[in-house]
Amino acid sequence: VQLQASGGGLVQAGSSLRLSCAASGGTFSSYAIGWFRQAPGKEREFVSAVSWNGGTTYYADSVKGRFAISRNNAKNTVYLQMNSLKPEDTAVYYCAASFNPEILAEYHNWGQGTLVTVSS
Repeated sequence: VQLQASGGGLVQAGSSLRLSCAASGGTFSSYAIGWFRQAPGKEREFVSAVSWNGGTTYYADSVKGRFAISRNNAKNTVYLQMNSLKPEDTAVYYCAASFNPEILAEYHNWGQGTLVTVSS
């Protein structure tokens, strides 16, 4: 499955954005999908993930209560609703697929990222 992230942009602190991860070329509904981000000069970090059927979600502590992940298997798309954005959320956001959403090393099929910039 090929993944493509979109929806990034430049926003002010406190604003909202919704990222999309669109899939093609595979059985999208078989995979858990995760969102990761990489800020300039920092390592890539886990943000959120959703199980194959949307029944289980996972969040990093830094985004819990502000971000919400969801998926629409009929549209082959996973969404990341980001609210109350902070400057520290600035990063390139990537989505990736996995059969084991709790094992970060097993994410694969990384899509091209989308840049989110939050100004103070």
